[in-house]
Amino acid sequence: MKNPPAYGVTSVDHALRLAVILQVEGPLTVSTAAERLGVAKSTAHRLLTTLVYRDFAVQDDDRSYHAGPVLELAATAHSRTGTIRAAALGPMQALVDTVDETVNLSIRTGRTIRFIASVESRQTLRVSSREGMVLPAHQSTGGLVMLAALSDEQITTLYDAAPPGERIDLSKLRTELTAVRRSGIAINLERTERGLNAMGHGITDATGATVAAISVSMPSVRYSPTRVRRITPALTTAANAISTALS
Repeated sequence: MKNPPAYGVTSVDHALRLAVILQVEGPLTVSTAAERLGVAKSTAHRLLTTLVYRDFAVQDDDRSYHAGPVLELAATAHSRTGTIRAAALGPMQALVDTVDETVNLSIRTGRTIRFIASVESRQTLRVSSREGMVLPAHQSTGGLVMLAALSDEQITTLYDAAPPGERIDLSKLRTELTAVRRSGIAINLERTERGLNAMGHGITDATGATVAAISVSMPSVRYSPTRVRRITPALTTAANAISTALS
């Protein structure tokens, strides 16, 4: 399970979030960075100039910031991730308005998933933003959804290539993925963090490939089978809206 540090340093967390955004989404302006982090423009500017100093970012003539040498990533990855995120933000906000729980968007790279967007619930007791976090795919809601889109042969190939310290029980995983394929929904009961439950649905592109996952995360005290039944239609509607936009 992955828990936040007891004494997190806000400025470091903000800088790391900006680095992730630059790497997976592409260019940022000071105004956009400030909006994404919920900080003043002067604070965003200081963070970005520090990233430039350490070669995590570079500034263009138009004063926008791009990933620097340390974070170089193919331009196509920027475009694809940015397109998915842009298509998802509206339906994610609508889903939060409907269920009043935090909603996350994730993509998979190999055996890990990365959260590329979060919209938080307005409730006092809520799951905080997961944007920028990376988790093992087999332990996360969105990861299970995206792994379920693979064949058993692809799953075997993917995890046979894992180093010894990352080997998992493939038989157990296949059983779990069969259940996800049958229902179309992945359920996560405190797999990644104590006190947190989640449910997720896949997002497809124009080719029908599963390219991302949307998930609803909630404190375990508000989780129940009845809530799952109530949330599932809204979750499915949001996933279908994003898939349609990508198509």
